[in-house]
Amino acid sequence: MNWLRKVMNGRYGVDQLSIALLVISVILTIVGIFPKVHVFSTLAIIPMILCYLRIFSRNIRKRYEENQKFLNFWNPIRNTFKKKAERSKDKAHRLYKCPKCGKTVRVPKGKGKICITCPICKEEFIRKS
Repeated sequence: MNWLRKVMNGRYGVDQLSIALLVISVILTIVGIFPKVHVFSTLAIIPMILCYLRIFSRNIRKRYEENQKFLNFWNPIRNTFKKKAERSKDKAHRLYKCPKCGKTVRVPKGKGKICITCPICKEEFIRKS
């Protein structure tokens, strides 16, 4: 294990962009195997090579900047999926949009028809919970 530390000394290492490149490479390989279209398997080599070039690079500042650009692109997408997953976990409440201002209002399920008051614009509307 000591030899690996010596090799990686002064190198950039693994980050989120490197992991994403490896995932893309694996996906392209799997897609290329099933329909027996070897173009995808051949294209899978490109992100894998880029990943290893990034991992063993000595230009740490540039690799860090590349990773930050990737995270600026990826984080809004990831947060959108996280929010949707969190909403689907809540089985005890329903979400309604206010017809006036569009604010999302959370109300408990199983109460029948209820009058919902928007906390922002104070608009009242009736919905089944």
